[in-house]
Amino acid sequence: MKAIISDIHGNLEALEAVLADIKGLGIDEIYCLGDVVGYGPNPRECVDLVMKSCKMCLLGNHDQGALFDPEGFNAGAERAIFWTRSVLESGDPAGNERRWEFLGELPRMHNEGDYKFVHGSARNPLNEYVFPEDIYNQLKMERIFGLIQKYCFQGHTHVPGVFTENLNFFSPSEINHEYELTGGKLMVNVGSVGQPRDGDPRACYVVLENENISDADAEAAAETDVESATPAPPAKLTYRRVDYGFEDTAAKIYDIPDLDNFLGDRLRDGR
Repeated sequence: MKAIISDIHGNLEALEAVLADIKGLGIDEIYCLGDVVGYGPNPRECVDLVMKSCKMCLLGNHDQGALFDPEGFNAGAERAIFWTRSVLESGDPAGNERRWEFLGELPRMHNEGDYKFVHGSARNPLNEYVFPEDIYNQLKMERIFGLIQKYCFQGHTHVPGVFTENLNFFSPSEINHEYELTGGKLMVNVGSVGQPRDGDPRACYVVLENENISDADAEAAAETDVESATPAPPAKLTYRRVDYGFEDTAAKIYDIPDLDNFLGDRLRDGR
């Protein structure tokens, strides 16, 4: 069992709440799909927590923007990433060196059996958005699914939900926050820890269970003729929503001139 988090965006209050929730579930394997920094007021602390807590972390486009010149950012996001860079370059030389080394060594993709992990998409792991409305863009979805062996976990849009190969999208509420990984290929957006955009201000992440059992293993177990045998359960994902002190995060943002007030306002509405 593992927890999959993404898009923390320098929101320390949200990250701490999610890590506490993960600990309460007894999960000690955490994967992060990138964008540890950007937008939020605590980039340094969030990088430190991810370095300490996550078994695997990917590079997000905001992480890359802090490392290099940001590309395709709006004015507010660009100001925020330049401010983030200034924080990571000042005040703590030894700690900052470790943080830059960590960010600079992050991979863009991670593969593990039937599972692929990216920040954006399987086609463009860093920058491509896959929105719910893309189910109506058949060519785009077919090309992306063509690059997926079985299951792909991603973030970037901050909108959680499950995409099926036959071009359906299910929000967490439509599937009672659970989905069994059986049958066809799936893309799973795990949502955002630090800046949700699905109308729910609570931090969002995914728990993946029985992930070491392949579809073939599950089918073989189900077809066994040994009466005493218990069929292996299929892999299953569960969406978790976690309350956190977003007013505290917003107050920090308002106190930083280089961070737009909108970045604090949107935390209240989950937009």
